[in-house]
Amino acid sequence: MFPALETEVKQETLPDPYEDFMYHHLQYYGYFKGHRGSLPTSATHQHVWKNNPRYLLSGSFGERQGMIPDPLQKEKLLWPTCISSPVHRQIEAVSRDSLMLSSPLLKSRQLLHDEFGEVNPCLREPRDLFTFFSSSGPLQAPRWPIECEVIKENLHHIEWVPPQPEYFYQPTGNEKLPEIVGEEKGTVVFQLDSVPTEGSYFTSSRVGGKRGIIKELAVTLQGPEDKTLLFESRFESGNLQKAVRVDTYEYELTLRTDLYTNKHTQWFYFRVQNTRKDATYRFTIVNLLKPKSLYTIGMKPLMYSQLDAKTHNIGWRREGNEIRYYKNNRDDGQQAFYCLTWTIQFPHDQDTCFFAHFYPYTYTDLQCYLLSVANNPVQSQFCKLRTLCRSLAGNTVYLLTITNPSRTPQEAAAKKAVVLSARVHPGESNGSWVMKGFLDFILSNSPDAQLLRDIFVFKVVPMLNPDGVIVGNYRCSLAGRDLNRHYKTILKESFPCIWYTRNMIKRLLEEREVLLYCDFHGHSRKNNIFLYGCNNNDRKYWLHERVFPLMLSKNAPDKFSFHSCNFKVQKCKEGTGRVVMWRMGILNSYTMESTFGGSTLGNKRDTHFTTEDLKSLGYHVCDTLLDFCDPDRTKFMQCLTELKELLQQEIHKKFNELGQDMDLEGSWSDICLSDIESSTSGSDSSLSDGLPVHLLNVADELNQKKKMYKKKKKKPLQTRKQRNEQYQKNNLMQELKLTEDALSQLHGRDKGTSLDPSKMTSILTKNKERMQTEKPRPTVSCSPKRSTNSSQEPAADMKSHWSRNRYPATKRGRATMTVYPSLHIYTYP
Repeated sequence: MFPALETEVKQETLPDPYEDFMYHHLQYYGYFKGHRGSLPTSATHQHVWKNNPRYLLSGSFGERQGMIPDPLQKEKLLWPTCISSPVHRQIEAVSRDSLMLSSPLLKSRQLLHDEFGEVNPCLREPRDLFTFFSSSGPLQAPRWPIECEVIKENLHHIEWVPPQPEYFYQPTGNEKLPEIVGEEKGTVVFQLDSVPTEGSYFTSSRVGGKRGIIKELAVTLQGPEDKTLLFESRFESGNLQKAVRVDTYEYELTLRTDLYTNKHTQWFYFRVQNTRKDATYRFTIVNLLKPKSLYTIGMKPLMYSQLDAKTHNIGWRREGNEIRYYKNNRDDGQQAFYCLTWTIQFPHDQDTCFFAHFYPYTYTDLQCYLLSVANNPVQSQFCKLRTLCRSLAGNTVYLLTITNPSRTPQEAAAKKAVVLSARVHPGESNGSWVMKGFLDFILSNSPDAQLLRDIFVFKVVPMLNPDGVIVGNYRCSLAGRDLNRHYKTILKESFPCIWYTRNMIKRLLEEREVLLYCDFHGHSRKNNIFLYGCNNNDRKYWLHERVFPLMLSKNAPDKFSFHSCNFKVQKCKEGTGRVVMWRMGILNSYTMESTFGGSTLGNKRDTHFTTEDLKSLGYHVCDTLLDFCDPDRTKFMQCLTELKELLQQEIHKKFNELGQDMDLEGSWSDICLSDIESSTSGSDSSLSDGLPVHLLNVADELNQKKKMYKKKKKKPLQTRKQRNEQYQKNNLMQELKLTEDALSQLHGRDKGTSLDPSKMTSILTKNKERMQTEKPRPTVSCSPKRSTNSSQEPAADMKSHWSRNRYPATKRGRATMTVYPSLHIYTYP
């Protein structure tokens, strides 16, 4: 099975390498005690590798290269250093095709023996089940689906801000539209094998992805004069399925669809090697699905040169000429494809370069950032890192709770909450850069940051879909579905990330008021940054949901566009986080959309956004929160006045377009906001795909169980006092009923005729006997449900249990006003 290994073993003097290997293996695990002086015991070796700085993640590390060693180095780390070299080579060979060493932690770490190997084992201190990234723990390696091949390289890109603005590409009209020829007339130089598509579904995962030896998918160069580019995308967040060479310097590229689907091709991130400096290369992506794109209005792709990064400290930059986005002349008859083509000149010979749709931000990048926070003695005092849940592949979904310690329980309970999340769509990496800017500021020692931590509890989920980020998906999780359409799901095992997020927010709402919820996204069709919100139905808070976006536009006038904001609640968006949280009671519930392109506003007009621009927006979110909650309500009221004027202008504009005249002073309440605002655009999955086929039966079974549970659910137990009150009330009702029946039987008598007491007594006795023989009626429930009879008043002892409207439509002492349907415009009182 391993010929190289067999040759090496024959050259050694060991009689039986397998027995020697098992001998050391068992002794290390503490089961074999013979010749214990020749090898270190479990406890001793644990001490050796635990304190080896090469493999540990402590706060002293400043570079990522030392944080994540090669997986094989991690595996060698777990074995005694004095094992003979052939055994080491055997372990390395077997580890490539075995699960035995796939875990970075030993199975026997819990049991320890003393340094003499005595038989009195002791237990280690239990691991902290909630906190992570202690200075003595290794970084969790990403888990991949077992179908995915992953190269054993750790990629790292430096952060860099261009010294000059990067302007949009200006089309000349002479751009070439290359005809797609395909692999029939070209040469395939790179192609992924066994990519799971629609019809298959996720089954299991492991660190390092697919087992076995990693294949060389790139072509073999015939010599130094061979100018073929070498492509690669089998790394974290990479996406490229096939590359076809159609000319000396021209390549057609096919992107991989989201795993377990047949669509969502937008995100790309791949590597090329063997470059030539003086040549003009052309790349054409042939299977994009969106008919509109920012590439049509000047957006450029990103390029990264490793030689420039090493020699000049230059990072990602916008590059490309002759950029065109057009419809493909070849389709499969079911859906149309679109092409993106551009030309490029590489800065160096024999360079390694990367291309990406946007600045990548991987799961490992997030872990390294959280590691620095956890190891910071100051930040770790007010930022607690926890596990929200595990993803479908077993990757950790992190939850940060950020707030300053409170002096009293009353002060802690009075704090309002703010919930922020990002990367539910894995290909929208701009959300992570905004989140990073927010975290940088809120964790700083700025007075404003300290004030925010004093008055708020921040709940932050920085990466909702780590599986999709790792494998290079654009919109979906490993369930093959857009998570931002399934926030109402009941399938906890299939959609754990959003199920636990919704549950966390639900429990948070029971503890305190959630002032704001915001989910960070990226937008592929509009420039600038803007928010999607939800029109408020309550007259008391009319237009209040628009105040925060308007304030944000004033704080970041060259990046944020209030006119691009939209507050329409569409039926197809009912499963999004924004709408679900709004219906749960969060008035200010938003989706923040950051463009992949740049700005058309102010000083940044016609320039691309950099990572620094996006991180600055995270700061502006914090700044706007302070303005929004300022005890001096001057800014708030000014924004409301301005919003009313803007809305009047929008209505005038709408009616002018329709060719109608309308007196707005007299009929504000007759105009529906849904008629004024257009639907939100930019999403290529506006309509939910529904559940995958293999989950339909599971969902039906859960729904049936839920219905059965509701039917069998017993009424809550009552106290003795409540039972006595209910008993007295029932008796009183029975007596009243008897009296009414008696009077009705005597109703035919004349007014002047006196009632015979004996007859009256006999009637009451008969009615009482009849009621005792009838089946007893159910008692009136004490649960706070509103009576169907609006004229009936609750009993005196029951009034305190009735539910009251949190935001009454009218105030005491004022005339009752008409209650309008939802999404209508109301005149501000």
